[in-house]
Amino acid sequence: MKQKNMNKNPRILFISRAYPPILGGIENQNYGIATELSRLTAVKIIANRHGKKFLPLFLIKATFLSLFSLWKYDVVLFGDGVLTPLGVFLRIFHPKKKFVSIIHGLDLTFAYKKSLLGKIYKNIVIPSIDKMDKLIMVGNSTISEAAKLGINKYKCVFVPNGFDAEKVSGNFMRKELADFLNMDLTNKKVILRVGRFVRHKGLDWFIREVMPLLPANYILIGAGGRSAKTVGDSDTFGDCERNIKDKYLNGRVFLFPNIAQDKMNLLFNTVDLFISPNVKVPGSMEGFGINAIEGAACAKVVVSSDLEGLKDAVINGKNGFMVEPGNAEQFAKKITAILADENFCINFGKRAQTFTFENFSWPAVGKRYLEELKNI
Repeated sequence: MKQKNMNKNPRILFISRAYPPILGGIENQNYGIATELSRLTAVKIIANRHGKKFLPLFLIKATFLSLFSLWKYDVVLFGDGVLTPLGVFLRIFHPKKKFVSIIHGLDLTFAYKKSLLGKIYKNIVIPSIDKMDKLIMVGNSTISEAAKLGINKYKCVFVPNGFDAEKVSGNFMRKELADFLNMDLTNKKVILRVGRFVRHKGLDWFIREVMPLLPANYILIGAGGRSAKTVGDSDTFGDCERNIKDKYLNGRVFLFPNIAQDKMNLLFNTVDLFISPNVKVPGSMEGFGINAIEGAACAKVVVSSDLEGLKDAVINGKNGFMVEPGNAEQFAKKITAILADENFCINFGKRAQTFTFENFSWPAVGKRYLEELKNI
């Protein structure tokens, strides 16, 4: 019976330019959806597992593999919008096949970059995105951004990103966090921000504007990817370091760039509160906010900016709380009020965890993807 149901579902050719073992948000998302869809139907994965430097060779390989194997499949699903020109090319030889792409915020905002590459992207990739049969957007704000670029909004559907419970959950002791930070955490409250060190993620702003307003026993950890040439955004790690020094926050703010996954798991499961203090930056946006989902999945209270794709990830009062972006006093008051009540943190964290598993786990998200791919 299981095989019979699978045969009724579309056969999918999934093509991804960013895939594990390389670490990153899109890599994890592409792996998650490909793995979950493979449990539900027939899926062939063509993926670049060797990073950006191998992308030119991967494009050649993916073109030939898909060109000569597409006849076996019903739908081509691209892991992000960058590969949609390949879909335009493949349609010439396979006009009856359906082409779908997942679209992230950066897939759209890169078109605003003031560079030659940005102009090429806007003139080639954006029209190619619009030629797909369906676009699966990671956030409702991404749909709005697509419409601004002239992409047909009626092709767009919102399906949230999912999270991998095994990657973030675990049994850790608070003492392990104390050992990792090499400090006594007695009577300390630890706040975590996870994400790339880029402007719109808001960590540099939070250090400068909010941390001075919080009690002296509040500790902040910033962890995430860093690159001197972060695609689409400038690196702000140096700004974070300067703000720590200028605001006399040494010993209260700790930065961990390119942290190992096991240490990331330790942080998710031992801190007191998770924040997503994103700020509005022209030419950049938060497509969804997967790190906030991961924080809630670990039974942590999440305090987030009421902005862009975070609105789809954090449901106010269900798996976190939203505050006005860029409002330091609101952030400080909300965080202080929450951390003053340990019982509230525990009870709300459990409810947020349950809500998150029910709505954002890969099994839940995978079913939504499959339904969209059935109905093109």
